[in-house]
Amino acid sequence: MKTKIKLIKNRSDIGAGTRGADLGIDAIEIAAINQGNDFFQNYPHIDVETHNESIYDKVKNSFAKRIGHVYEQCSRVSEAVKFTLLKEELPLVFSGDHSASLGTISGIRAAYPKERIGVFWIDAHADLHSPYTSPSGNIHGMPLGAAIADDNLDYQVNEVSDQTAKYWNAMKNIDSHGPQIMPEDIVFFGVRDTEEPEDKQIEKFGIRNYNVAEVRHRGLETVVAEALEIVKDCDILYISFDVDSLDCDLISYGTGTPVPYGFDQYEVIKIINQLIDSGKVICIEIVEVNPLLDNKGNKMAETAFEVINNLNLAKWEAKTKEAIYNP
Repeated sequence: MKTKIKLIKNRSDIGAGTRGADLGIDAIEIAAINQGNDFFQNYPHIDVETHNESIYDKVKNSFAKRIGHVYEQCSRVSEAVKFTLLKEELPLVFSGDHSASLGTISGIRAAYPKERIGVFWIDAHADLHSPYTSPSGNIHGMPLGAAIADDNLDYQVNEVSDQTAKYWNAMKNIDSHGPQIMPEDIVFFGVRDTEEPEDKQIEKFGIRNYNVAEVRHRGLETVVAEALEIVKDCDILYISFDVDSLDCDLISYGTGTPVPYGFDQYEVIKIINQLIDSGKVICIEIVEVNPLLDNKGNKMAETAFEVINNLNLAKWEAKTKEAIYNP
């Protein structure tokens, strides 16, 4: 069977603190159309059903906002990713807010229950919070906390309700029982805005963060090769690209939580393409484009599309088919 890429479109932003990321996928498609590029017509796609109407609900628990519907949304994304992988297709996932990445990781785990999953998290934020530690209650800051199934109770600051705890435990076990990934199999690129509970998690588990200054000082190819060595024992790899890893002053503020001093798009393209060269990448996800916040028209979506359009997707198909489906 020929390995093919399938686009998964998850237009949901209910895990974010600011509305508008649900429009990010359409903004990226508009960027392609305006360039006369038929990228989105070249691949089959799945539209994931959403729960965006839940933004009108009154938030009953500020420590994990809309957690019931976020859980359902992550479950839907998990099912779409699992379905795609089991058909020996490669999911290229477009999501609104970053909470959806828990669903993506869960879907990979469901499709490959025995494989060890390495995660490359290209982001300004660590997203290692739980409802017990989150200062905002926005679940887009918790997907890795759920994926490693560690509540970080040593640094608990919130008392959560029984209902929230029930949903949180369900989120940690979507399509599985126990951690979806091991924390030592996470590698950060560009993380530069964290809170103390996250810093303690990074320290406790020894999670490697290649910040922007180090990447530029030591050389991108060198650090990516080193990062791949960290996850050498992983069978398959997942790449999560949050556009707030980009420099908001250089690109635009078209994302929910912009942070200065990030990467430029060319660096992200090179990072992802070098990871693709490993032959182990099974899924790539792009998140958090918010055109409602863009101070330069549709610049963030245009830049996100520039990254996507310059990925070596043909090599991704070929190398992954050779390494994963025909070992």
